Amino acid sequence: MTITEVPQRVAPDTPVSRTPTAVSGAPEFVSGAPEFVSEAAKRNPIKPKRDRFKAVLPYVAAIFGTLVGAIGFATSYNTLAEVALSWGFGEDLAPWFPIGVDASILAFLALDLYLILRGIPWPVLRMAAHGMTGATIWFNASAQGEIGADPVKSASHGVMPILFVIGVEAARRLFIQKAQLEAGTHADRIPLHRFILSPLATPKFYRRMRLNGVTSYPEMIQRQQDLIAYKQWLTRKHKGDLSKATEDERLPMKMAAYGYTVSEALALPEQQEREAEKRAEEAERRRRDAETRRKVAQKKSEADVLEADGELEAVRARVEGNTAQARAHARAQASAAEKAAELEEKAMETALVAEARAREAEAKRKEAQERRSAAAADLETAELERQTAEKRRLAAEADRVAAAEAQAIETAEIAEARQRAAEADRDTAETEKAAAETRRRAAEADRLAADEAERKATADAGVQAARKREAETELAAAETRLAAAEAERRAVEIEDAAKLTPRERSVRKVARLALAAGLVTVGLGADEIHRELCRVISIADVQRETAVSSTDTASKYRQEAVDLLASGYRPQQ
Repeated sequence: MTITEVPQRVAPDTPVSRTPTAVSGAPEFVSGAPEFVSEAAKRNPIKPKRDRFKAVLPYVAAIFGTLVGAIGFATSYNTLAEVALSWGFGEDLAPWFPIGVDASILAFLALDLYLILRGIPWPVLRMAAHGMTGATIWFNASAQGEIGADPVKSASHGVMPILFVIGVEAARRLFIQKAQLEAGTHADRIPLHRFILSPLATPKFYRRMRLNGVTSYPEMIQRQQDLIAYKQWLTRKHKGDLSKATEDERLPMKMAAYGYTVSEALALPEQQEREAEKRAEEAERRRRDAETRRKVAQKKSEADVLEADGELEAVRARVEGNTAQARAHARAQASAAEKAAELEEKAMETALVAEARAREAEAKRKEAQERRSAAAADLETAELERQTAEKRRLAAEADRVAAAEAQAIETAEIAEARQRAAEADRDTAETEKAAAETRRRAAEADRLAADEAERKATADAGVQAARKREAETELAAAETRLAAAEAERRAVEIEDAAKLTPRERSVRKVARLALAAGLVTVGLGADEIHRELCRVISIADVQRETAVSSTDTASKYRQEAVDLLASGYRPQQ
């Protein structure tokens, strides 16, 4: 406690009155048991009687006080009613006037006593009750005419309310003292003889007692005596020169005005030193706590930074993984599109080559057909030449017969010449016949070659047609793959926009694979879709398309794809 601090209201060594406790071994009274008197009561027979008398006195005072009040109110009722009637209140309101005045007195006094018992007294209520009592006394005294004309008669009408107020004030004093004793705030009064015997010092004594909150008069006397004794001892110690005393030694005289006792004032330096040490220790503790909190906050900040770095690295890795996966998907889609374009180009080239070969085979077939027509014409010409040669041979044979018939007539020389001419003609006809036969055989060979060429051209045309159909089939497949690659690319873009996880992407890829394989889900339940999907898509297909090695994961992907298709999933969604 420092010098500037306000001292405590009550001294720590103030004696407190306590209720007497029972003596060890003293007998107790039991309800229904025969009453007996203890040894102390036998030794002091007057005290029990005095205690019983004190216990009865409050009841006697209450009874007679109530009786005095009732008589006073009864005697003043008629007087106040007549006064009210004379003042013009009327016969209806005049009887209520004394009731209002007396009821206000009782109400104010009752509220004052209640607030005192609650520890929150309000002096206004007491003054209002006394004012109404004075008014009642005045009304009763003045009702008998001029007060100065007959003072005794006027006083007799006003004495009863005064007696009631005196009784109420006595009860109020009792309640106040009891409440102060219960609360420990009862202040002793300074005896009147002290004011008479020491009229100058006693007001200062009373002032210090009230300012320092000392409620015990003996305690205040003891404090004053201790201070005087200490001052005498200090004077004797320094041989009458108090200026030689130290500041600590003069503390009791300085701090007496602030309510400190001698022992409390002398203990102030040590107490202040202890408190200074406590403050220093507290400051050191707070400094250490602050240092500890600073270090903890620093470590926590470092941990938060490391944790944030870890989260950043994790997010960066996840984003890079998603980006790499998206790029891989994009590259795969681009590669698939390029391959589809190459296949389409090759298929178109194959179709053009097949069409060119088909046109070439058609041209060869037409050329062979023309050759066959030419060979047939040559054959007809050779037949005509053979027939002409046969006719010439027959003509030559006729000429020979004619020559034989004319041989008799002609000379031998002419016949021989004709025979030679006929033989020459026959040889010529034979030669022409052989040439015609040769030409016929050549024509027949040409016709067979033309037929063979036609058959070969027809076969080549069939082969080219088959190649053309194969090229068209490959073109349709390439277009289908291109459309599938385009749909896959759009699905990947949609999945990238939706920020799906790799697992969700794999499940949707399996669903698209099943739809591309011809799975129809319209009007089918989840079980039927599962059976159809298992029929068109195997676990190996799922592993190959999703690049997973676990069959369990592939099976889960396929089951999730079934649930996705059952919920109405379509690639364009």
